[in-house]
Amino acid sequence: MPVPALLLPSPVEVLDDERLGAAGVRLLLKRDDLIHPDLPGNKWRKLRYNLEAAKAAGASRLLTFGGAYSNHIRAVAAAGALCGFDTVGVIRGEAYDPLNPSLQLAVDRGMRLTYLDRQTYRRKLDPDVVAGLRREFGDFYLVPEGGSNALAVRGCAELVGEIAEDFDVICCGVGTGGTLAGIAAGLKPGQRAIGFSSLKGGEFLSDDVAALQREALGEVTANWEIETGYHFGGYAKSTPELAAFIGDFETLHGLRLDWVYVAKMMYGIYDLVAQGRFDAGTKLVAVITGPDFRA
Repeated sequence: MPVPALLLPSPVEVLDDERLGAAGVRLLLKRDDLIHPDLPGNKWRKLRYNLEAAKAAGASRLLTFGGAYSNHIRAVAAAGALCGFDTVGVIRGEAYDPLNPSLQLAVDRGMRLTYLDRQTYRRKLDPDVVAGLRREFGDFYLVPEGGSNALAVRGCAELVGEIAEDFDVICCGVGTGGTLAGIAAGLKPGQRAIGFSSLKGGEFLSDDVAALQREALGEVTANWEIETGYHFGGYAKSTPELAAFIGDFETLHGLRLDWVYVAKMMYGIYDLVAQGRFDAGTKLVAVITGPDFRA
């Protein structure tokens, strides 16, 4: 589906850092944050084939779910505006008055908002809840929370083929698991993927990634793992240590890391290198999926 100003394939940059060089590790940055100002990184990759499926089904409206500060909500609103869909955002929790900046930007792009209390939101995909939404908003194509489904896995798998240089390990942040599931699906033999959970207690994400791969591929690949020790307090939470790392990285490399996903992944990469987890000569790729819209 054509979208103006998409930068694909996204650039690949070499990160020159003496801390990595001293360990004999080469790190490349896959700059998916530059794909589109409103649809950066995994947002476009997850939505691309969902948008095509919605169009093929004759849908004129997209409905999706998210929290009050959800980047996914804003991205679906932008995608709808760019591709000619009406959009509905189902927001977890109470209504906001006035709207926070994230929700206001979604509304500015034409999205209608509705709210579900937290108890009902946990059942958001139950048939009775979905039926109620259809009664209220008419027919729609349902995009899952975070955009992660089999079509998202297909879109994220394409990222790997855009990297011309050979590599050993590719790293990404993990929130709902779709990006990791897709990237791992696109790897060559001998390559592996590491996901860095941004969620506290993210051990369950391994089951989610496996389920997404089964849905998309019919099998679970054995070439990925998830690191759960770099969440810094949980989703959308930070610590002075992480903030200092972000500031230092920006000073050294001129790139402000998204603090929700990307900075936690990058901190984890540096820490694993310092621990000797990667042999000298290892070539790593870090997928930069930000920037975070709240930054």
